[in-house]
Amino acid sequence: MRLCFLMYHGSMYSGGQGIYLHYLTRELAHLGHEVHVIAGPPYPIMAEGVQVHRLESFSWLRYLEARQEFLNRPNPLEFFYPLNLIEFTTTRVGIVPLMFTFSLRAVAKFQELHRHKPFDLVHDNQGLGIGLLLMKSFGVPLVATIHQPLSVDMRNAVAQAEGSIEKIRRVIYHYPLFMQEFVARRLDAIITVSEASAGMVELAFDIPRAQMKVIYNGIDTEMFRPLKMSKEHNSIIYVGNSEDRNKGAVYLLQALRHLRDSTDYHLILVDRPRQQLKLVPRLSRRYGLDTRVRFTGRLTTPQLVRHYCRAQMSVCPSLYEGFGLPAAEAMACGLPVVATSGGALPEVVEDGVTGILVPPADSRALAEAMDNLMRDAQLRRRMGHAGRQRILEKFSWRKAALQTEAVYQQVCQPNPAAASEPVAAS
Repeated sequence: MRLCFLMYHGSMYSGGQGIYLHYLTRELAHLGHEVHVIAGPPYPIMAEGVQVHRLESFSWLRYLEARQEFLNRPNPLEFFYPLNLIEFTTTRVGIVPLMFTFSLRAVAKFQELHRHKPFDLVHDNQGLGIGLLLMKSFGVPLVATIHQPLSVDMRNAVAQAEGSIEKIRRVIYHYPLFMQEFVARRLDAIITVSEASAGMVELAFDIPRAQMKVIYNGIDTEMFRPLKMSKEHNSIIYVGNSEDRNKGAVYLLQALRHLRDSTDYHLILVDRPRQQLKLVPRLSRRYGLDTRVRFTGRLTTPQLVRHYCRAQMSVCPSLYEGFGLPAAEAMACGLPVVATSGGALPEVVEDGVTGILVPPADSRALAEAMDNLMRDAQLRRRMGHAGRQRILEKFSWRKAALQTEAVYQQVCQPNPAAASEPVAAS
């Protein structure tokens, strides 16, 4: 099949959506499919055989990331094209229409590629921009992977916002939720990456559960594996976007404050460089944790694996996860995991076997679980071994690709009656 993937932003080093795109397209290419990716910045790094078509972005965020490249254009008038001007001005004041603007640009690129040689299917990765419906007018089936609806992020962001103005800003920031709901209801198939994610999509978009297919993410177990390295005493690793209120960094820092005077520990925080962060540096100063928190900045995958293998445990304090890749990666490296029961994390971390689960937003329970693991080396070893085995048995990118391929075959059936039937639930 000739497949067109859409990714509005995100390399595999900037979040789970980019990791999903990289590995799923790699496996689909290995299965013999011709895979194209239309993507916005930060541009994804794709496996050999996967063709990438880069679209420009005129967002304020893009300006901050690559100022010189952003300004040096052969045609300065591009800034004043209506779509570009709207994107720049709205993102400057905190409204983010990236999914909308990307999808409209993607229509033009899709049309160009489709005319040269028709696509069999379009697979959108989380964006759900209105442009997808224009692509559907070409008679090409539409499939989307929804990792989690924006309503989850909005709810948690608003709950943690300080003051009415900030709460209103958070609601406005997540306005694409309404566009996503409109588009999602008109897709030929929806893939979610966990049962919890499917439940949230059903709740947020009022889409029957039977119209969704749960296909778990995989883990590259050849890359993420235990290495023979010395462990750093009482070291805890956190991997993720700590600025995202949904990731629970606030509750992690509160938990560490509870442990500060009773336990010798240090936190390895894998995120952007410290000078680009606001939340954790501010809280670590407030709680007297500056000497306990080490910021690594962005890491390559091999560097990340080494940090996992030197740590004694991983912590995932998220309020909600559509899957929980950092927890699964840590388990693949033989680490026990302290995580919350938010979203899909109980589908990844088996409580009492591969890690310890605590209620979301409960910093004292989080502190107690970390303290228990730090004091019990035998428990850490047992959970780490069980975690590696669980990943090997349950989470494979090849399996995910084969299940995704089955969804494609179903929606591409020549029999219209068959093709209109809901995709069976897993």
